[in-house]
Amino acid sequence: MLTRLSTIAAAALLALPATTPILTGPATAQEAIEEQVTTFTLDNGMEVVVIENHRAPVVTHMVWYRAGAADETPGTSGVAHYLEHLLFKGTETLEPGEFSRVVARNGGSDNAFTSYDYTAYFQRVAADRLDRMMEMEADRMVNLQLTEEDADTERSVILEERNQRVENSPGALFNEQTSAALYLNHPYNTPVIGWRHEMEELDEVKARDFYETYYAPNNAILVVAGDVTPDEVRTMAERHYGAIPANESLPERTRPQEPPQRAERRLSMADPRVSQPYMVRTYLAPERDPGDQERAAALVILAEILGGGQTSVLTRTLQFERPAAVYTSAFYDGTSVDDTSFGIAAVPAEGVSLAALEADLNRVLENFMSEGIDPEQLERIKFRLRAQQIYALDNSDGLARRYGAALATGLTVEDVQDWPDVLQAVTEEDIMQAARELFVSDRSVTGYLTGDQSAAADEGESEVSPAATPTREPAADTIEGQGEITQ
Repeated sequence: MLTRLSTIAAAALLALPATTPILTGPATAQEAIEEQVTTFTLDNGMEVVVIENHRAPVVTHMVWYRAGAADETPGTSGVAHYLEHLLFKGTETLEPGEFSRVVARNGGSDNAFTSYDYTAYFQRVAADRLDRMMEMEADRMVNLQLTEEDADTERSVILEERNQRVENSPGALFNEQTSAALYLNHPYNTPVIGWRHEMEELDEVKARDFYETYYAPNNAILVVAGDVTPDEVRTMAERHYGAIPANESLPERTRPQEPPQRAERRLSMADPRVSQPYMVRTYLAPERDPGDQERAAALVILAEILGGGQTSVLTRTLQFERPAAVYTSAFYDGTSVDDTSFGIAAVPAEGVSLAALEADLNRVLENFMSEGIDPEQLERIKFRLRAQQIYALDNSDGLARRYGAALATGLTVEDVQDWPDVLQAVTEEDIMQAARELFVSDRSVTGYLTGDQSAAADEGESEVSPAATPTREPAADTIEGQGEITQ
């Protein structure tokens, strides 16, 4: 069944408070632009989303598989990302590397990325090249040809990628340890790229097993954004993807869940390559749920209030009023299948120890919990978020990613369409309630990253009194989240 949903950008502006300044420049041009999204499902179960934007004769073509690092079987960490690399090898009709060469010859670009919850492949090309992109993408959905040599070569590539992105980055290694401590049982405790000792054992058989289990039309979402019509996309999708049979034995998406967390966790890591120590506190946090996004929306705004810029609570108090820090941030992304994390990061000012910085952070959070929210700051944040949503309507790539990630993690098109209004509807009490539920020390990890072992030991022995109400931290790739790995 064909379903059309639309959100009018002009209505977004009309919904702003009367005291809010009017957007000018590019945003006013958006007032008359309607974000048109059409959805339908092929007979084999493949979901299709079409986002029309006729401002330029280009399209973004994406295929998202509901299969990521958190869906790997124990002992095969990294296989989802490994397979992503292998999909650029040959098929029965394409030589190894030919896929990307065809895209380039047609003036386009292509790539792929893997996260905990999905793997996605995309091309950006002229609109009249879309049919060829679908033909090739459908081909590698079912006709991947792998050899032992391909598998050996690409295993070396991903191991070198781990060397560059993780082993050579103390921050990335620190993030791995933090995530492993935050999640006691859930596979989000394993890095997307994989643990090295398990990556070394990946082979053609393990990659093929993951491919045959999860790469099927009834486990995929096709997103096309740009200068196309729903009828054009439907015709091409039925021709290329519609002929692929569904995987009738597709496993139900179930994962180990977190048990009750009963102990605050602390870790300290030293690495001589670290020139600037920092601390990160990560809390276990709820994800966005279909039809129930209010808690996640409150956490998005909480992150903005605490660490979203020069006027945020942490920046104002720890960087300007003390100053105890030279950098602070708070971060949260609720687009995930299962519980995610909310993080706070801080880099101490010269002469300030991590223990002293943490003590100051605890006091700031305690004060925030007792004093509440500045209504004017909340309105400024809502205005900024609304403006960002309006400007985003002009970015087909960003819209394609927004819808693809949402659907791949269990949300619906309606959830995506509703999200701006859900954010605007968040109240001060919603945010404070979310903060009270979030800031529980037993569901947190506090980590210190320092430059030498003696400093780490000294920091670890320092007395830091737990905050009365809140206390505990985030996680990340440099200082903020690991998220996705792009080839």
